Amino acid sequence: MIKIGLTGSIASGKTTASKIIASRRGPLFSADKVVKELYNRDSFKRLIAKKLNFQNNSKFKNEIRNKILKKRQDLKKLEKIIHPLVRKKMFAFLKKNKNKKYLFFEIPLLIESKLIKYFDIIIFVKANKDIRLKRYKLKGGNTKLFSLLDKHQLKDTKKMKFCDHVVVNNKSLVILKKKLLNIINLYG
Repeated sequence: MIKIGLTGSIASGKTTASKIIASRRGPLFSADKVVKELYNRDSFKRLIAKKLNFQNNSKFKNEIRNKILKKRQDLKKLEKIIHPLVRKKMFAFLKKNKNKKYLFFEIPLLIESKLIKYFDIIIFVKANKDIRLKRYKLKGGNTKLFSLLDKHQLKDTKKMKFCDHVVVNNKSLVILKKKLLNIINLYG
C-alpha cells in the first residue's frame, strides 16, 4: 500500500488536486470533509459553543468566525477539539482500506499536525497568494479570515522542505491534471 498525502496552503487547490489524483486509483480521505461532517452534528456544535463561550444558534459559523477573528487563541482551542477527531477518522479510514494499492489523503495541516510519518509520498499544492485569496473569496470567504488562516499555517517554503513533490497550481485545470498524472505515473 502506498499512502499519498496532499497538502498546501489555504485555497491552493488541494481538494481539486486530490480528486484528480485519486480518481479511479484508490480511496480518498478528506480532512475538510470530516470537519464539514462534524459541523453538521448538534453534539459537536454544543461542545464548540461551550468551549468558545457563545450561544449555539442558527448563526453558528458566523459566531466561530467572529470569535477567532477577535481572539486567535480561540482558533487554537478549536483545533485542539477538531484535530484529534479528524485523526481518529483518518486511522479508521486507513484500517478499512488496508488492502488497497493506493490510499490518498487530503490534509491541509498535514505538516503542522506532525502527520508526515504516516505517508510514503507527500505532494504540496502551491499557488500564489493573490490567486488563493481570489479563490477563497469566490467560495464566500472573507479577506480577514483568509489572512488569519494563512498566517496561522507554516510558510510554503518551510512546508515544501517536507514534501516529495511540489505542484504549482496557478494556471488551468488541464495543466494541474497533467502535472499530477506525471507524479502518480512515477509510482505506477
